[in-house]
Amino acid sequence: MPIQEQPFRVLSMLLEHPGQIVTREELQAKLWAADTYVGFDEGLNTAIRKLRVLFGDSADNPRFIETIPRRGYRFIAPVAEVTVPAAKVQDSSMVSSEGTRSEAASETVREPESLKKHSGVPTAYPSHLLFPTLRMWTIVVVLVLSLVAISAVWIRHSRSRSSVQARSAKRGMLVVLPFQNLSGDPAQEYFSDGLTEETITDLGQLSPGQLGVIARTSAMAYKHTDKTAGQIGRELGVDYILEGSVRREGSRARISAQLIRVSDQTHLWAQNYDARDLNDLIEVQNAIGRAIADQVQLNVASLHPAEAARSRPINPEAYDLYLQGRFYCNQRTPASMRQCIELLKKATVVDPDYAQAYAALAFAYDVSNIFGILTSRESLPLAAVAANKAIELDPAIAEAYAALGMEKSHFDFDLPEARAEFLKALELNPNSALAHFLYSNCYLTPMGLRAEAIAENKKAIELDPLNLAMNNFLGETYKLAGDYEASYKQFRRTQEMDPNFPLSYEYLSGLLEVMGRYEEAIDEREKGDALYGWTQSAAAERAVALRRAFRNGGVKGYWKEHLAQDIESLKRPGIVFSPVDMAFDYAQGGEKDKAFEWLEKAYEAREGGELTLLAVDPVWNNLHGDPRFSDLLKRIGLPELDRNAPDALQHGTR
Repeated sequence: MPIQEQPFRVLSMLLEHPGQIVTREELQAKLWAADTYVGFDEGLNTAIRKLRVLFGDSADNPRFIETIPRRGYRFIAPVAEVTVPAAKVQDSSMVSSEGTRSEAASETVREPESLKKHSGVPTAYPSHLLFPTLRMWTIVVVLVLSLVAISAVWIRHSRSRSSVQARSAKRGMLVVLPFQNLSGDPAQEYFSDGLTEETITDLGQLSPGQLGVIARTSAMAYKHTDKTAGQIGRELGVDYILEGSVRREGSRARISAQLIRVSDQTHLWAQNYDARDLNDLIEVQNAIGRAIADQVQLNVASLHPAEAARSRPINPEAYDLYLQGRFYCNQRTPASMRQCIELLKKATVVDPDYAQAYAALAFAYDVSNIFGILTSRESLPLAAVAANKAIELDPAIAEAYAALGMEKSHFDFDLPEARAEFLKALELNPNSALAHFLYSNCYLTPMGLRAEAIAENKKAIELDPLNLAMNNFLGETYKLAGDYEASYKQFRRTQEMDPNFPLSYEYLSGLLEVMGRYEEAIDEREKGDALYGWTQSAAAERAVALRRAFRNGGVKGYWKEHLAQDIESLKRPGIVFSPVDMAFDYAQGGEKDKAFEWLEKAYEAREGGELTLLAVDPVWNNLHGDPRFSDLLKRIGLPELDRNAPDALQHGTR
């Protein structure tokens, strides 16, 4: 790993005296010139700081270099001398080191002449956005899969050794912290984030019965964190932490990772890979396979059912576009979603056989109508095409089945087929928080399977505890199940997680309206409007009008004003017109004919996100019993439910 001379000399001196205090005076006498007085303190502090960055260490909770106040420093991790046979140095084409991080040693490797040739960077895209060669991209992908396999084996090994002392029978939980971008180029953040997400996905498909993997949204909350392993473990409820870094310099890349057991903060293993400009893909794969077999005696391919489909040569331009697309998709704004779709479409054009790009594109299309980029009629059929293409190319890609399930539910109105797709996704990856979440709100909730819907939403949150959307929708799931008290508490909990998340105020306002607490609903709506971008004066003016209408005209007056405001708001730039919203206003105001007129428009527009909840959402209660409502439920494929049904219905025995 690149390190400047002076920090390296400080490290060498500390390693010569492991476990012993090396005073500042000793360091100055040996490593600084005799006439150096001014600047010594700053120079030494800088050297120590650079070493801590290199090790991922902390001055407050040191694992390697301990500060002895007013005296000096001490190297506290175990130190072992490693002798490297000359033959191994000459024959290796890749450096691999294993053990605790303090034991990881950097070796100088001579490259075989046969591996020195390389092709140039495609000129269609800026060179700083691409690896120099196809082989480098392939190496990085294989290295990530190697880390995934090794971490899975070590976790199983460590858990089997401590099974007698296990705290409980529940499965272990792991979080993959965001890979640090050590390239010194902020423009490469998409690359380190992309590797993090790919590692989470791949780990999620390994030993799901014994290992749960925290989803990306919650993991990324700890990007650039200074929290300790213990703090992160407590906040996420995990047993293991996988942390790593990526450094790209010219034609080289180094991926480092280490596995930490939270209970005692033991470093179970550390692995560093130096990727060189290798020419032959098969030789690279064999070299990595030999390194893994030598160190942990495992067959990587047997651990990853989808690896065969993913091990084909990766087009560097397509992979780069894919990572950038995922990066923008995860920002979840209308502008970023547009960029996400365009980048993923380009990836599939560059490489028409790239299954992961099609799967990511399918989900981007699935949610694009939510952001007002495309209508449901435009976006959901496109999602189905992309998902089916991904499955054709890789039948083991769970994300594609989840995306297809959402399309089956919200556009085709084929709930049984949607269920089949969600179950297939969960079979392939039981650690997919998204699949659990979509199964809950796109099938179980619409079908009135209340207890099961709540349980699946909770599984999603267990895997992605900091995901605001999932936490917020658990509150909605409680509401749709008729448990208003639990719903209220969950919305408040979501607001505590992030007071600036507007959806929690909007959904809580809807709950309070159902409960008849209109004054409180107006307060929550005003807060939500301000967070959505309304000016404080405009939000307050809207709230005043609703409050006046309610006090003067009661519930009917409230909904009449609500309707008038919604019609007016449609004139504002960026507001997405939804026929369901209009139907909702008319239904609450008692104008059934108008409500059904707009519901039919919503059905024609395939506004499935709301229409699939018709049978369970209490806002439509006054339409129940009308033949037009029964006919609409039948066309959507929903059952007619009695909201006062016994517990048997809630447990899915229907």
